[in-house]
Amino acid sequence: MVIHIYIVVVVVVVVVVVLVVVVVVVVVVVVEVVVVVVVVVVVVVVVVVVAAAAAAAVVFVVVVVFAVVVIVVEVVVEVEVVVVVVVVVAAAAATAAVVVIVVVVVVVVVVVVVVVVVVVVVVVVVVVVVVVVVVVVVAVVVVVVVVVVVVVVVVVVVVVVVVVVVVVVVVVVVEVVVVIEVCYVISEPCL
Repeated sequence: MVIHIYIVVVVVVVVVVVLVVVVVVVVVVVVEVVVVVVVVVVVVVVVVVVAAAAAAAVVFVVVVVFAVVVIVVEVVVEVEVVVVVVVVVAAAAATAAVVVIVVVVVVVVVVVVVVVVVVVVVVVVVVVVVVVVVVVVVAVVVVVVVVVVVVVVVVVVVVVVVVVVVVVVVVVVVEVVVVIEVCYVISEPCL
């Protein structure tokens, strides 16, 4: 009878130890997978955000350079026009009123060109900023969704694995105890 009790105790202890080891291994593996997935997602999001910011910066620089070139070209053209008009007017001995009118027209044209270029630059900058903000927001949302999904899947997998392991261990323990009891009842030499 004492040997019978010892065998049951040993079987139960072994099964419990195996269960604990299996659960610890499963939890460690799941935690490692979660960490790897989160790191990969964060790296991808950082790369996307940096790329978007770089593209926005390039577009901004191109627009500013274009605007400066346009302004310089317009100013040069208008100055040449003014010089030609002044020479023509001087040669033709025009009155001061004609010169004033020509200068006013040239100044108005230059102001209009500068205003148009500034408006274009402001619109492009606003569009670039909006695009960058949208990209960042979408990236953050994607990270949050992926992390939540991964955590939910991991929790479900851990729960399922633990339940399965517990059920298997309980069934094995019950079968072992039943076999031991049957052997003990039938004949002690069976032990």
